[in-house]
Amino acid sequence: MVKTLRQTAGERREAVIEAARSEFAQHGLHGASTDAIARQAGISQPYLFRLFGSKKELFLAVNDACFAETLDTFRTAASGKTGEAALRAIGDAYRGLIESDRNMLQGQLQAYAASVEDDDVRASTARGYGRLVDYVETVSGADRQTVSMFFATGMLLNVLAAMQYSIDEDPRESWVARLAEGCKGLKG
Repeated sequence: MVKTLRQTAGERREAVIEAARSEFAQHGLHGASTDAIARQAGISQPYLFRLFGSKKELFLAVNDACFAETLDTFRTAASGKTGEAALRAIGDAYRGLIESDRNMLQGQLQAYAASVEDDDVRASTARGYGRLVDYVETVSGADRQTVSMFFATGMLLNVLAAMQYSIDEDPRESWVARLAEGCKGLKG
């Protein structure tokens, strides 16, 4: 007799969120298929809606989870550090995260795009981003201009990573190389 492990509702929710990350990253809020998400999570579509209520509620849960993961990455990187050392560690960890996890990067970009039209997504994204800013300000003790430049550099890194460029690569004397050189001198 084969025993199957039953998941709690919380464990099932986490499994659905993980399955949804890829679908939302690739197709966005409106293009994602809840049927595909349910199949990947091994549940029925009605059960998916019982867990989350709507596709948008699931998107918001995924968005919140991605921001929480980013904040955890920041915290782990900055552990035991302050000031410029914390900023450099967070920046390096963030680059590693977005360059190694395409779903994280694409999901983040999809959330920004959905924020243009949707008040709920905008509020979720602003809340998550605000937590990142608050943490960086606290751990670094940096002034507003430094924190602003740190996040501006992060957004530039998102754009470069979306085009599959890395500041650690030298794509010869191109616009990417010039921007990458500038990023290396900034805290971010």
